[in-house]
Amino acid sequence: MSHGPIAQGQLRLRAAPGGLPDDAMSPPVVAESADPFSSLRVLHLFARIPRGQAVRLAAIVDRLNATHLDWLFTLPVVTDVALQLHANWMTDYRSSSGVVVEDGEQGPTITLEDSPRVDPWIVRQAQREAAACRERLLAFSRQDRVSGDG
Repeated sequence: MSHGPIAQGQLRLRAAPGGLPDDAMSPPVVAESADPFSSLRVLHLFARIPRGQAVRLAAIVDRLNATHLDWLFTLPVVTDVALQLHANWMTDYRSSSGVVVEDGEQGPTITLEDSPRVDPWIVRQAQREAAACRERLLAFSRQDRVSGDG
């Protein structure tokens, strides 16, 4: 028996049929330069690498791809985050010793200074990226349409 169309905001759902697969799957994501979601993941790993020794950026890429199986990180994306981190260090501390990005025999490397000022500083860098992520999510939630016309 039909009672007419259901009004907006009045849709009531029935129980899911048995065997219906979970729809909470995430599509794969290709990391992009200047994307705060990508940068946050890279910074999170940079915060945990050994201090005072060069780490190959290719090793960072491999670890990111092994950790985030639904993401694909590339060397250019990780290099861009490393170079931005170096620039931010230069701005904040006016020295180049804290974050050193250079070409090594086996590719580009990053060395983070082994000092007590690095951890709180890199946490602030990650917090800034996390705030940018939250802002993007908030802006997305305000949209009524995929085109952004809402």
